[in-house]
Amino acid sequence: MTAIPEIATLSETATHARRVALIVAIAFFMQLLDSTIISTSLPQMGASFGVSPVAMSIGITVYMLTMAVFVPLSGWLADRFGARNIFLLAIVLFTLASLACGLSQTLTQFVAARVVQGLGSALMTPVGRILVLRNAPKSELLNATALITWPALFAPVVGPVLGGFITTYLSWHWNFFINIPLGAVGLALVARFIPGDREADPKPLDWPGFFLTSAGLALLLYGLERIAHPEDGVLPTALLIVAGIVLGWLAVRHLRRAPHPLLDLSSFKVLTFAISTLAAGTIFRVAINATPFLLPLLFQVGFGLSPVDAGLMILAYFLGNLGMKTVTTPTLRRFGFRSVMVVNGIIASASIMACGAISPQTPQALVVALMLIAGLSRSMQFTALNTLAFADIDASQRSSAATLSSMLQQVAMLFGVAVAAAILNLSQIVRDRPALDLVDFRVAFLAIGAIGLVAALRFLVLPPGAGAEVSGHSPGNSDRFFRLMRR
Repeated sequence: MTAIPEIATLSETATHARRVALIVAIAFFMQLLDSTIISTSLPQMGASFGVSPVAMSIGITVYMLTMAVFVPLSGWLADRFGARNIFLLAIVLFTLASLACGLSQTLTQFVAARVVQGLGSALMTPVGRILVLRNAPKSELLNATALITWPALFAPVVGPVLGGFITTYLSWHWNFFINIPLGAVGLALVARFIPGDREADPKPLDWPGFFLTSAGLALLLYGLERIAHPEDGVLPTALLIVAGIVLGWLAVRHLRRAPHPLLDLSSFKVLTFAISTLAAGTIFRVAINATPFLLPLLFQVGFGLSPVDAGLMILAYFLGNLGMKTVTTPTLRRFGFRSVMVVNGIIASASIMACGAISPQTPQALVVALMLIAGLSRSMQFTALNTLAFADIDASQRSSAATLSSMLQQVAMLFGVAVAAAILNLSQIVRDRPALDLVDFRVAFLAIGAIGLVAALRFLVLPPGAGAEVSGHSPGNSDRFFRLMRR
């Protein structure tokens, strides 16, 4: 007699978890689309403000640094004032700042608006993850994570194409104005469907931890961002990175000893979180994030294609990202996290290396097929990493774990671009050539693929049943091969 009510309750819980994840995904898409779309309109924006396109890069820099400063604070704010309230605040700040960006008449006004936009973005990503974690039981965590992962796969590919179209046929202002309806929809959905919550006994703010963590992250990210621009000078870049690492070490030292640390580092004692977020996960994300940076350059500089033709080639990469979504959950349920992350990681790394083997003479059908495989494997690995990270995290660790995950993903994103740019520049210097050539891209893809391969094999340290409560996988004979590999 009680079976039907229990089934109905489980169904309602699953529906609610997916609804919350979808709402969070809409906000994430707005944020990530804005981050990628702006790069296409810098020359036009510079002309409007009466400055050079190079000077417009400050808009990207202040946005990134503001995010770095306030991301460590997001978890504490969610516990203190409620994750739903902070998420609403993040959407309001981001939407109003987008309007201000579009209405800016001078570079100073634009930079001020980007600071506010960066603050909204800093709160949005980790707090959005906290909302998903608090509203999804472990049986629904995989589906919920898949929903909030698609913006990270979709926006970086479609953003530049959409931005180029808007800038060409409308004006650069509309790159920011399109956030207004997205933000309005997000606000209405959050207010209507996501319940409010907060910690019963919030901790006092750890000011030393906030300063050390924020300053260290900001310096490190700024230093990594400068690697892609060697004309800015090697010494200042190196000093920024070293200073960031030193402050990061001091932050970790403080957080381990503080009675009420800003971030709870005990999450790193959980094997699945440590492997998927800090160790192998960060290394593999370097390869994942380097590839979208290298592909447009390969097609435009190495192949000599126009931006439109290069965008069409990358469209296959995007379609692969989306195409995997329908099979991610059943694949992880059938084979488990460890098997999928090792085998799929090897496939993804091999596809990255294969990108270095193609040339303008390669049949277009073969290039498109390679882009599809690379996109499919990237999507699978991305979802598996993001889901496994929180599979064994306790309720008391969620806020800190979500914040730490966001911080490390920012580092991996910029580090991936920095490593790829450094390899390209180094290859060009070694060959003593005035410009990049196809050979330089081959070296870069081989090196990035090798990084991914090392990370994929590192996932072998996971037990056969890692994340089984989330994936629904039952370890059995299918894992015998991996037991042999570990020996």
